This record gives sequence, C-alpha cells and structure tokens, in this order.
Amino acid sequence: MRNYILLLLSVGVAACNSEQSKQTFNYPETRKADQVDEYFGTKVEDPYRWLEDDMSEETGEWVKSQNEVTNAYLDQIDFKDAVKDRLAELWNYERFGIPFKEGDYWYYFKNDGLQNQSVLYRTSDLSEDGEVFIDPNEFSEDGTVSLAGITFSKNGKLAAYSVSISGSDWREIYVLNTVTNTKLDDKIEWAKFTTMAWQGDGFYYQRYPTPPDGDVLKAKNLFAKIYYHQVDTDQSDDLLIFENPDNGENGFGVWVSGDERFLVVRSSVSTSGNELFIKDLSDLESDFKPIITGFEFEHSVIDTQRDKIYIETTLDAPNKRLVVTDISNPTPENWTDLIPESESVLNTSKGGGKLFANYLVDAKNEVSQFSYDGDLEKRIELPGIGSASGFSGGKEQKSLHYSFTSFTHPTSIFSYDATSGTSSLWKTPNVDFNKDDYETKQVFYTSKDGTKVPMFITYKKGLELNGKNPTWLYSYGGFNISLRPSFSVANLVWMENGGVYAMPNIRGGGEYGEEWHVAGTKLHKKNVFEDFIAAGEYLINEGYTSSEYLVIRGGSNGGLLIGATINMRPDLAAVAYPAVGVMDMLRYQYFTIGRAWAYDYGTSEQSKEMFDYLYSYSPIHNIKPGVDYPATMVMTADHDDRVVPAHSFKYAATLQERYSGDNPVLIRIETSAGHGAGTPTTKQIEQVADMHAFAWYNMGYIPDVAKRKM
Repeated sequence: MRNYILLLLSVGVAACNSEQSKQTFNYPETRKADQVDEYFGTKVEDPYRWLEDDMSEETGEWVKSQNEVTNAYLDQIDFKDAVKDRLAELWNYERFGIPFKEGDYWYYFKNDGLQNQSVLYRTSDLSEDGEVFIDPNEFSEDGTVSLAGITFSKNGKLAAYSVSISGSDWREIYVLNTVTNTKLDDKIEWAKFTTMAWQGDGFYYQRYPTPPDGDVLKAKNLFAKIYYHQVDTDQSDDLLIFENPDNGENGFGVWVSGDERFLVVRSSVSTSGNELFIKDLSDLESDFKPIITGFEFEHSVIDTQRDKIYIETTLDAPNKRLVVTDISNPTPENWTDLIPESESVLNTSKGGGKLFANYLVDAKNEVSQFSYDGDLEKRIELPGIGSASGFSGGKEQKSLHYSFTSFTHPTSIFSYDATSGTSSLWKTPNVDFNKDDYETKQVFYTSKDGTKVPMFITYKKGLELNGKNPTWLYSYGGFNISLRPSFSVANLVWMENGGVYAMPNIRGGGEYGEEWHVAGTKLHKKNVFEDFIAAGEYLINEGYTSSEYLVIRGGSNGGLLIGATINMRPDLAAVAYPAVGVMDMLRYQYFTIGRAWAYDYGTSEQSKEMFDYLYSYSPIHNIKPGVDYPATMVMTADHDDRVVPAHSFKYAATLQERYSGDNPVLIRIETSAGHGAGTPTTKQIEQVADMHAFAWYNMGYIPDVAKRKM
C-alpha cells in the first residue's frame, strides 16, 4: 500500500469548533505489468492493461478496494447526508413526459417524485388520470432494470418494448398485447442500438452476434444485422433483412413509413455520416434501392406522402435542409429544397399534417410550422428562452404536444393545436423553489485562437462578483451533440447554496452545425479543450469565481475533456470530475462500439501524425509526476459497455501512482449501472450528493445546507 498524508479540511467539524484533523490515506496497490506497445516507432508503456479484463477476479478485488477507500473518504464528510436529504427533498416532485397517441390511447411517462424508474401510463382522455400500462419499478427490486424503449404497431394493438439490465447497452425485447395488456412469449436477445419498427404483426430490429462468454461488456460490436420478427414466433425463425458481410463495422437503423409501404434502412460506420436505402414493401420481389451512398453527410427520412419522400440532410447544407423528391427517383440530383438551409441548425419533425422546423439559435430553440408544400405558416410562441422538444404525431392527430425547459424552468408539457397555432399548458411540475430568485445570462467569450464561444451562466440574483463563489463548469464538446438549457435539481441545490452553474457550448458540439462540430474533431480536437479552459478563465477574470472555488465536470466524451484539461491546466480548478470518460486515446477503438468514434477522434493506427496528436493529449498518457492536480474523483460504472470502465480504471491507477500532492485522487465505481441511461433515482441522488459534498469539502466551503443542520 502507498501512504499519503492528506490535510483534510473538515469543514463541518471545524464549524462546530472541533480541530481539523489529518488522515492517513492509503490507495490500494495496483500491480504493474511489463506491457509495451509500439506505434510508428514510439514505444508506449501500458502497465495496467490487465484492468481491461473487467470480469477477472483480480480486477474485481481492485474495484472493491478502490470503492472502500472512496466510500471511507466520502463518509467522513459531516454534511454529506444533509446534502443528500436536500436533494431528495427537491427531487420529490411529480414530472411528466410528452404524451403520444397510439391506437385508441394516449400514453405518457410519469414519475411520482422518487420512483427509481418513470412509469408508463395510458388514457383515452388526457383530461383524466391514466392507468398504469408498464411499471418498470416492478422489473427489479433495486430499480437497476429499466425500460429502454417502446414502439407500437400501426393499429396500436401490439407493442414491443426493450429492457436494459444494470445500465448495459444490450437490450432484451418483449411484446405486449395492448388490448388485454398481457405479455406474450416473444423474447429477443442480443439487440443493441436499435429501435423496433413495426410492419403488420411484426417488427424490424438490429442485433449483433452473441458475444463470447466473459466478453459481453467489452467485446467489439461487429457485423450487425437487421431482422424481422413475426409476433408469436421464436427468435430463431426471424428473417434476415439487411446486412453488409463485407464490412463488420456497419451499423443500421430501420424505419417504416406510416402507410407501411416503405422500409428505409440507415447504414453508418461511425457517429457521423450515413447511407440510406429504401424498399417497396408492397412489391414482394423488390430489392433495396439506394437513396444516397457514402458516409460524408447526414441524412434522415422525415416522412413519406404517397410517392414523395422527405429527407433532412447536411449535403450542401452544414446546418441542414429539408428536401423532397419522388420515391421513384430518390437520389440527390432529384432533390428539391422544401425548407432551405439557414444560419441556424435545423431539426425537423412532423405531426397533424404539418412540418415543424425546430431551429437552434445560439443554443436556444425557435420553432416554426410549415405546410408540406414548404410554406411558412406560423412561428410558434414558446414560453420563454430555453429548450423545446416534441411537435410530433400522426397525420390526423388534432392535438400535438411539446416540452419546454430552461435552467430555472422545470420541464413543462404543452398541448399545441396545429390549426390555430395556440398552445395550452397540460402539465407543469411543482418544485419547492422560487425561479424568480435566479437569473441566467448568456455571454460570448474568446477562446485561445480568437473564436467566440457562447456560455450560459446561472446563479442566485444579487450574486457578488468577489471571486469566492463555488462554480460548477460543465461541458461536452463532441459528436455533434448540442447542449441546451435544461432544469436540474442537482444544479438547483448547488446554486441555492451560493453556487454558480456555467455551461459553455464549446466546439465539437452541434450548436452551430457541422462546421462547429468538425472544428473540434481529429487534428482539431484540442480546440475543444482550449474552449473549455477559456471558459474557466472567463469566469475567474470576471469575478464569478477563482481557481480555489472552480469545479469542472464532464461525462463520456466530456470525461475525456476533463482528463485532458487537468493535464493541460492543472491549476485551473480546485476539483475535477472526469466521468465515464474516454481516457485511453490509443486503444478506445478496440472495445464495444468504440471504433465508431473514429470520425471525431481518429485512431492511433491511422497515421503517425494522428498517433502523435492523440498521444499528445490522451489523459492516461499525459499525467506527469510532480504536478499538483486538483482534488479528483473519477467516476465510472461496472456495466458501462459504451465507454468501458477500463478507461477510468487505468486512468485512476496512473493518477494515484504518479501524483504525490495533498489532494485526494479517488475513483467512484457504481455497481449495477452503466453509461448513465436508466440509472435509478436513488443512485442518481447518491452520486450527486457525493459530488457536491466532495467539491465543497475540498474547497473548504461550508454550504448553507450544512449550516442549517448544525
């Protein structure tokens, strides 16, 4: 065991006039092996390669030992339970999902407050309370089995739903008779990254070959196939519909038109760019016809109307446009603009016989309604500046629904009449806080290369810019994903205790279209880190906070962001949370779906130039001895098969080996959990309580919630 003497700022104890104490901090010993790889003549040590074997007894013992150390550290923070209690108190509010119509019923998700999983209800009249249709809380006692998705047959009489166990991306699919609300004998295994697209009394889905024993959570996901499953038959009888045996990296999505005449397959090899193929299901002899081939651009089928097909695309439009063409001649040279590209990023939905253009304007939503002829009919008045989602449904549906949220506006659900263009409130939550006590501003700061980057900053009104406000800086910066304003109890508890929440929309995301995305990929990836660092510097320079009171956090690709940031600027923040991060940039492509991230990252075997660039920022490979790193809590989960926990294991082991300062460098490993989706409410509250307490404790800050408990 390696011993460290850490000065623990026992804030709660000190506030009660007790003396601060020193604690002997023992990190578990992590065995080092003689593993050396060579890339273009450069030898790279990988002494903790054995931690990639997530099922080994040795790895299991390491996880147990690390959690014991982390839990002991967290448990001695006097005010952690007070933080947890306040989180649970505020979390306990009724919240609803967007209703959707299937057959004779409206369906919607609802959580009473502290239920581990939201419950699916149904009703024939949305003015009345619904009946329970599926309660995922009955899937398991601890809430770790979740409902991952559900789709209905065209007449609404059958439904296929998928289940995730312990947060894994693997799915089991089951079928319900919705008339009697009884579960049928059908069971689909080894489905992944799939929806269920119905045609008749069956559905299309994607599955992968059965993984080898012991490698279920880390083996490469290759050679996906699309199958058709007929209800009341065994999976072994499912029909193979689409595959690419020449390229095992192909993954597929599947969509069936509302009239069940056309089947569309989306083929991709990475997280960006795809091909489209279409098949006429009314002609049993028809083959798949290519709509567009090549993986340079993004394309999605929005709808078909008789012999017309409507496609949203980035071809010749980095911010996307909506085109229409005849299905008989669907290739790009025949496309006609219906909603042309604009300065803002377009996302299109359909419902009530209308098209809805949801624009992202400086990371905020604006929505317009169009006819199928492309005529602008109205601009929809939203409740404020924030994020709106929904505006989808059947062609004959008279009432549509959408959600609206912002940093200080809990998610509310509105009904929308496409004929009159009027909105009315359907459900709004009652959260125990006064939103008028808080304010949000959007600023534009300058990154290292002169690029202007937007950032939202939210805090209690009357905040004093004295550099002493605990500030939570969160971002993502990758895969064309856009961060938008949204309500969070975790952020609320942070802010009501005098904190600031800041969210910059850094490059790599999709806030300004494909050009913004590409500017944070491959040999431009360091732009992402520089944008984030510049956000922290802005907050410090403007007096919101200082390095002693700054917390930085990111998850997944955002975990990479935090790992790279603290290597580049270890002095920037007091506390860091790299969560479920991609920390080994030389080997990420060898696990599960990792090779699909190459569009954003490039790979270590691609070229010497690409290897050198990845090696220069890879979090694991750039931890330097003698550097004073922030108090760091790495966060991961044992069933994460998106970004396998080996990334975090190896990173934490390396950080503990090389860091000799006074700050704790811990790893918190959630059990029976995955990359994040489907995490039970109880686990979410525990995670946030641990993070808030760890942050306040390590910056020597006494939150109001701790004072109230004294």
